[in-house]
Amino acid sequence: MKMEQYIRAIAGTFILVSVGLGWFHSRYWLLFTAFVGLNLLQSAFTKCCLMEDILAKLGIAEKS
Repeated sequence: MKMEQYIRAIAGTFILVSVGLGWFHSRYWLLFTAFVGLNLLQSAFTKCCLMEDILAKLGIAEKS
């Protein structure tokens, strides 16, 4: 998988899990959903993504 696919899969998982936790546990988990969405939005404009840096340090190649 390419790094972009990993990032999309991780972001999607974070969003689904936090929405589920917001539904079943506490509405405050929806703040985490908003954080993930805002991070995706800012990375589209700044081309700076923390998850990309983390995956690079773990050895995930940019293109495979």
